[in-house]
Amino acid sequence: MEEILKKIEQQFKITHIEQKRKNLAFFFVQKETAIPVIVHLRDFEGFKHLVLLTAVDWIEDKKFQLTYLLNHPEKKADIGVKVLIDRKNPEMESIHHLWKQAKTYQRELREMFGINFPGSPKVDEPFILEGWTDIPPYRRDFDTKKYSEETYFPRPGRSSNDPVTYMKQKLYPDE
Repeated sequence: MEEILKKIEQQFKITHIEQKRKNLAFFFVQKETAIPVIVHLRDFEGFKHLVLLTAVDWIEDKKFQLTYLLNHPEKKADIGVKVLIDRKNPEMESIHHLWKQAKTYQRELREMFGINFPGSPKVDEPFILEGWTDIPPYRRDFDTKKYSEETYFPRPGRSSNDPVTYMKQKLYPDE
């Protein structure tokens, strides 16, 4: 893995390299470099399988972090390519032409975070949240409590507890 990381570092500008285990590493690249790095890893380094594509909402930094996790089947190794994109204009080049399953991940990220992948098949069609009109629910500024209170009716017999007090009573009933 160290050899592969050194090669990538020489050819591309990568930062924040984290080797979690001997067969798992993550690093950051600029948005413009992400697809060339991913293609290089697939075509020249043997990372042939896209394990997942996921996102994190760094609302304080006004960024989304995309993580592309790639697997090298022969070496049983994984590399995570991380990219920060602007939260105001969340758009990233599609990789559906590299792996067929990428279009599913991209549709989900479009719907749940509002991240656009122009040109990805069916990216603008409803996927999970048919008829959804609110902001994407995985964004950190989506108020799940408010949405729940406005959407679902209260059921008789239900009570709400402060989690800290409730757990203390359950764990230490004699105190």
